[in-house]
Amino acid sequence: MATLRYDTPASLQTHKRRVRAAITLFYFGQGLAFASWASRIPLIKSQLALSDAQLGTVLLMLPIGQLLTMPLSGKLVSKFGSHSLLPIMALLYGINLLAIAFAANGIQLGILLFLFGVIGNMCNISVNTQGVLGENIYQKPIMASFHGAWSLAGFTGALIGLLTTNLHLSTAQHFLLIFVLLIINVFVNRSYLAPPSENLTMKRSFSFKPDRILISLGVVGFCSMATEGAMFDWSGVYFHDIVQSPEQLVTLGYASFMIMMAIGRFIGDFVLQRLGRQRTLQVSGLLMFTGMMLSVAFPNIYMATVGFMMVGIGVACNIPTVYSVAGKHPTIPSGMAIAMVSTVSYLGFLMGPPLIGYIAEVFSLRFSFALFSFFGLLMFIMSSKLKVFKV
Repeated sequence: MATLRYDTPASLQTHKRRVRAAITLFYFGQGLAFASWASRIPLIKSQLALSDAQLGTVLLMLPIGQLLTMPLSGKLVSKFGSHSLLPIMALLYGINLLAIAFAANGIQLGILLFLFGVIGNMCNISVNTQGVLGENIYQKPIMASFHGAWSLAGFTGALIGLLTTNLHLSTAQHFLLIFVLLIINVFVNRSYLAPPSENLTMKRSFSFKPDRILISLGVVGFCSMATEGAMFDWSGVYFHDIVQSPEQLVTLGYASFMIMMAIGRFIGDFVLQRLGRQRTLQVSGLLMFTGMMLSVAFPNIYMATVGFMMVGIGVACNIPTVYSVAGKHPTIPSGMAIAMVSTVSYLGFLMGPPLIGYIAEVFSLRFSFALFSFFGLLMFIMSSKLKVFKV
């Protein structure tokens, strides 16, 4: 169990920047580990001689591991505290990443990815609970910047992956480097994490039962993550098949979306303070709707890029805001509340991409994108009606 350096309200306020830095670096570490794995997928596929279908099946093990352990993660965080669980799980996440490099076949890789999903989910619930506690210390929105650190880690991990590949380092050497960085990160920052809130003991006695607020927050998260998942998996295909961009510019849509999402997260806290949660989510929903419809109505490289940039800004603050609100539930522990909302939200990320493919098979990819734009409109309507966003 981590011994915390600052465990009184006075010391927390005095050193709150150090606490915020520690939480930020744990977000960064988790994003770096995941991006490092993603950067090596093509090479691992080739080394294990996996077909496209086999790789798809193997990759599915990761979200299955995440979804199956959502309730368990919430209970563990509530019982032991995110400050205790996060450092342990962050180390296990690094060990699991390193083990992936030594998978000898698809079955071993599938088992390791399932565990990667299980441990990654526990890291996710723990670090987002820390994000909520960090906001409580600052008494203002800072959750978006934490998620911005995760996005920045994604770029960093991709660049390190590109560099290690060009230097002809093996996957094991690459992942060992990341593991060492994760170890340093954990031991430097574990004592500076935020302590549990004072009313945690009172909340622990509550028998967890999802209420209307958490389900509604989950639906808002579902709309955002379904759109996000569609952009992650289908932006390249859309630019290739519909926009018919030059081969060297096929990734332009994905890159523009990712860059604007990262920027949106770093400026998101400022926007939330100025506009408030409700208006920010309303604008976000309209940007998602307008951006996707723009790329559908005018499928040329210029308008589609602008549309994808709008979607990137639109999705940037939604999940941080939803998790922040869930973590402040008056009667349910933060970890369990976030786990509930995360479960519903993540279903959107999991179901969105294949759903686009099925719709495109029957109608067209443009029709799929047009249909998915209405998730933004639904999010606008729900955020307008939910009283919890008005606070």
